Amino acid sequence: MNLADRIQQLRKNNGISQEELAEKMGVSRQAVSKWESNQSVPDTEKIVLLSNFFEVSTDYLLKGTETSKENKTASKILYVSSTTLALIGLFCAFGGWYQEQTMEVVWGTMIIQAVGIAGYFIGKLLSTQKPPFYIDWLNCLAVGFMPLSMITGLISIAVFKQGTVSPYPVDLFHILLFGIVFFVIAGICFAFFKKAYNNHKSIK
Repeated sequence: MNLADRIQQLRKNNGISQEELAEKMGVSRQAVSKWESNQSVPDTEKIVLLSNFFEVSTDYLLKGTETSKENKTASKILYVSSTTLALIGLFCAFGGWYQEQTMEVVWGTMIIQAVGIAGYFIGKLLSTQKPPFYIDWLNCLAVGFMPLSMITGLISIAVFKQGTVSPYPVDLFHILLFGIVFFVIAGICFAFFKKAYNNHKSIK
C-alpha cells in the first residue's frame, strides 16, 4: 500500500467524500483525486494537515508505520501526569514556604514541575494526538505561578516598599499586583490555547 492508497483508505474509513476532504485541506477535488490515483503527491504542509485530520502520524502516511495504540495511551497518561506533577509541585512549594521560607524549598518543588513538563513533551513525542487545551493552560499557569509571584514581589518591593520574594503573594500590595497580572495572563493564555486547539480541530 502506497501513500495514495493510504489517503483513500483513511478518507473512506472516515466516511467523507473527496469534496469534503478537499475543502478541509484547502485544495480542489481534482487535487485529492490525483493524490488518490497517485498522479501527484501532497506537499509537506498538506501531509501535516492530513496527519492531523486523520489523527495518524506522518510516518504512517509516508511509510505506513503507524503510532501504536499503546503509545497513544501512554501519551494521554503523560499529559495528565504532567499537569498533576505541576500542581503537586506548586502546592508543595506553598507548604514548604509556609513552614521554612527558604528558596531551597522552592527550587526543590520546581524540580517536581520540571519532571512533569518533561513528561508532557515525551507524550508529544510518543503520539501526534494533541492534548485538550486545558492541559496546556493548566500546565502554563501551574509552572508560571511561582516565577510570576516572585517577579511581582520584586516589583511590589521596588514600587510600594512592601512585599516578599516568595512562591505566593503575602502582603496586600503584592496580592493586588499579582492578582491583576495573573488573571490577565491567565485570560490571554486561555484564549491562545483555546484558539490553537480549535484551529487544530477545525480541520476535523
